[in-house]
Amino acid sequence: MKSYRKELWFQTATRRAFINITPQVEACLSESGIKEGLVLVNAMHITASVFINDNESGLHHDFEQWLERLAPELPHSQYEHNGFEDNADAHLKRQVMGREVTVAITKGKLDFGPWEQIFYGEFDGKRRKRVLVKIIGE
Repeated sequence: MKSYRKELWFQTATRRAFINITPQVEACLSESGIKEGLVLVNAMHITASVFINDNESGLHHDFEQWLERLAPELPHSQYEHNGFEDNADAHLKRQVMGREVTVAITKGKLDFGPWEQIFYGEFDGKRRKRVLVKIIGE
């Protein structure tokens, strides 16, 4: 069995963003040479997420609105966590959207259902963060 590891780095200009990282993950898969196995993609920061969904701008807007209703950023004083930081809402949003995804690899391709894509969700941006891509297989 072969193993491959790579870190992808992101820095958003905004506090919150959704980035389609499917092309970067596909590039990692190609670079790995693995044809059958699994790929794990996970956010290495507790205020960011990796998830699978449709690449549709209206849906991304809906995610943003829904998450903001669940865990509004303001006022910062509503959260016990916000003492020296102002990102409690980002921790909660990440909890809802998840830390990681695992995707099957079949015949050298990500084995997705219709419309599925991999996204990086940033909830406390404007600084550099990483995503781990770990591929195992033959």
